[in-house]
Amino acid sequence: MSATESSPSAPFAQQTVKCPGCGEQSVYATSNPYRPFCSARCKNFDLGAWANEEFRVQAVENPEDDGETEGSTATPGLPH
Repeated sequence: MSATESSPSAPFAQQTVKCPGCGEQSVYATSNPYRPFCSARCKNFDLGAWANEEFRVQAVENPEDDGETEGSTATPGLPH
């Protein structure tokens, strides 16, 4: 095996990612308990934003599923 080939015992390079909270580089490894965040502050800030419903998944409305039809009092999905 040449010196340029990697051996199974060679250490892996630590992968870094952009922290979703602050944008700084963060180590994405089991040694970082806050991954993908860089710190507890960024992780808690993100959790608080979700808890305050600052992040939302946009719903796509289906025009065919508009609920009741005009003049109908029946509950959708139940027999008339």
